[in-house]
Amino acid sequence: MSTTSARPPSRTELLEQGRSARRAAPRADLALLSNAPRDPLGILAEQDATRLPDLVPLRAERMAASPFAFYRGTAALMAADLASAPHSGILVAACGDAHVSNFGFYASAQRALMFDLNDFDEAAWAPWEWDVKRLTASIVVGGQASGRADAVIEHAVRAAVKAYARGIRANTALSPTERYFTHFDVESTKKMLDHDAQRAIRKAVKQARRRTGERAVHRLTETDADGRRHFVHQHPTVSAVEPELHDLVDDLVEQYRRTASSDIALLFQHFAVSDVARRVVGVGSVGTRCYLVLFQDGEGHTLLMQPKQASQSVLVQYGRVAQPTVLTELIDSSGEGARVVAMQRILQALSDPFLGHLRSRNGDFYVRQFHDMKGGVEVEELDDGPFVTYARACAATLARAHSQSVTATAVAGYIGGGRSIADAVLSWSREYAAVSLADHRAFIAARRHPAV
Repeated sequence: MSTTSARPPSRTELLEQGRSARRAAPRADLALLSNAPRDPLGILAEQDATRLPDLVPLRAERMAASPFAFYRGTAALMAADLASAPHSGILVAACGDAHVSNFGFYASAQRALMFDLNDFDEAAWAPWEWDVKRLTASIVVGGQASGRADAVIEHAVRAAVKAYARGIRANTALSPTERYFTHFDVESTKKMLDHDAQRAIRKAVKQARRRTGERAVHRLTETDADGRRHFVHQHPTVSAVEPELHDLVDDLVEQYRRTASSDIALLFQHFAVSDVARRVVGVGSVGTRCYLVLFQDGEGHTLLMQPKQASQSVLVQYGRVAQPTVLTELIDSSGEGARVVAMQRILQALSDPFLGHLRSRNGDFYVRQFHDMKGGVEVEELDDGPFVTYARACAATLARAHSQSVTATAVAGYIGGGRSIADAVLSWSREYAAVSLADHRAFIAARRHPAV
């Protein structure tokens, strides 16, 4: 290591960089929507063109179900809108789709239940406030969809922005190593919640603990006379894969094993592939290629893995954010699946130890465990108090994720006390929720009266 390397900037210097950024990008400007021409239905059609054709109608059906479901499936629309609007210019490692339903529970390697971001398909580098706006707009859309009073929604948004500002300020006062080890486990954080919030969390935790790989195997498979398990096809959610994939699966598993850690690679030597099926997941992800791979050992023990297609991040494709060289080189050499895995490990405090990636003739994929106590909170079912508490928890979690970036201290300097940011983000979120609602109505109208 060279002893002549440049000294990294100090916290004081980074804070000043953030304060200086206000001159080029005033905080009040974050309230402004883009006035550029929009083609929301065109963007969705462009995405559909890359999806499996037989699943495109199901994607449309799920997105049409409610304004909140539509919002969940339109990260690309928001990225395109944010690209043409004023922004801070301070980039961080970002989730890209940080709406309230993309936070939730999962089991750590130590089997403790964690709370964190849980979707990284769109993760890349972007202005920090894009994630915050994705979160706060979801609070508005979700709050309106569940009939909450405007005062409750405003309280939830302001509480979220305040929690983010406080989290960024507190986390960046820690050493980089202390930030890295910070995490939110359910047991240690429950005691900080009020009675109603604890009740909502207990319900969600109970459901998450039931969502195990073993339970999924018993629910999705059956055993033949030889003791081998096979998937029960339930079209369209679980269906057969093309024969060519069956022929390639062992080679693809070996490719995945080379990207997994050594202990996981050794673990897989106990197992062989028993069956493969196509699986439909999510709302916006419907139509992308997603599979379930069932493994069995010699005693019938099972392991269920989920390869999921990874495409270019909407932050790049529609947000037009130039990415760091190290990330573009990783994508060039190992594919978009490698990007998802790398960004998940950066943003999530304790990630799935089974994470890996692969490339095939059908695209790039990342690989993870299926249903390892994964679960979330149904925000539309929460009472008003827990709704505000949950919004605050998501924002604090997002701040922890963003604080891993060196530029996070500049974000703290840019935000300052947080009141100006809260005013701007609240105003923007209300207006963008109206835009999203209009897009939803246009989407439904287009389905009823398709162009000839």
